[in-house]
Amino acid sequence: MNRILIDTNVILYTYDYRDQLRKNRAAEVLLVLEKYKLGIFTIQTLSEFMNVVTKVRNPIIEKSDFQLQLHYWINLFPIIQLTQNIVVEATRCVIDHNFSYYDAQIWAAAKLNQIPVIFSEDFQDGQTLEGVHFVNPFSEKFDINQWC
Repeated sequence: MNRILIDTNVILYTYDYRDQLRKNRAAEVLLVLEKYKLGIFTIQTLSEFMNVVTKVRNPIIEKSDFQLQLHYWINLFPIIQLTQNIVVEATRCVIDHNFSYYDAQIWAAAKLNQIPVIFSEDFQDGQTLEGVHFVNPFSEKFDINQWC
């Protein structure tokens, strides 16, 4: 079984009560990845998650739960740290493939850590770039059983 890098949007949808279908799908995906020990986060994913949930005007979770929720995600899956090699490879991806920098950084983390799949809705579903395959877990054709 291959490991799967999980992008921030998958985590965030578990808190989205406005879109029950995505909320349910995100929860299902994370439960299966946890069960089979397939999921991996990046430090970027956790940072982006905290940036969104701590927004002053419309926090997604209560302020008193910020650290509790962060520790939950930290303990759920292994975490890839940001390295200078990831930054350099991400910059190359921006130049060579016209990715936005933060999308390129997610891709670079997967590539340099030999993680062949990224679950995210932010990339072209089904695209493969230099050995890293992008999968949108919120597409209608997605089947979690295909990945475990």
